[in-house]
Amino acid sequence: MKEFIDRSFSVFAREWALVTAGNMDSYNTMTIAWGGLGTLWSKPVATVYVKPCRYTHQFIENSDYFTVSFFDEEYKKALGVLGSKSGRDGDKVAEVGFEAVPCGESITFKQAKLTLLCKKIYRHDMDTSVMPQKEIDTYYIDEAPHTIFIGEIVDVIE
Repeated sequence: MKEFIDRSFSVFAREWALVTAGNMDSYNTMTIAWGGLGTLWSKPVATVYVKPCRYTHQFIENSDYFTVSFFDEEYKKALGVLGSKSGRDGDKVAEVGFEAVPCGESITFKQAKLTLLCKKIYRHDMDTSVMPQKEIDTYYIDEAPHTIFIGEIVDVIE
């Protein structure tokens, strides 16, 4: 666990993760490279950023819990597929051979090396009126800005 904490500032950008919400009957997942770990209101939290146009967004919006799952390097190609295809268009999880498993009130995957079960405690739509123009031009010309979801980490599954 100490190694994971030491890497927490780079773990999203370099290794990627999956954010997942829903239940075994209906869920979606997507690869994220933006996120963070920290504290809010004296609670350990995970922060993820999801654009409203992403299918996973509605699952996080409609759920009290979500998971953030990390994987060994051997799964990087699968994470690429899960980040580039939409669950609206087919079963991308089956396509990459992942096995969904229950995780508290959410979902993770048997292949994950570490999963954070998060209780959603805050959400906020990013506001382009207070962003640098360069970031608006790079990320938000054609799509609405990300929603920030913050979840209290209620369990860590290794």
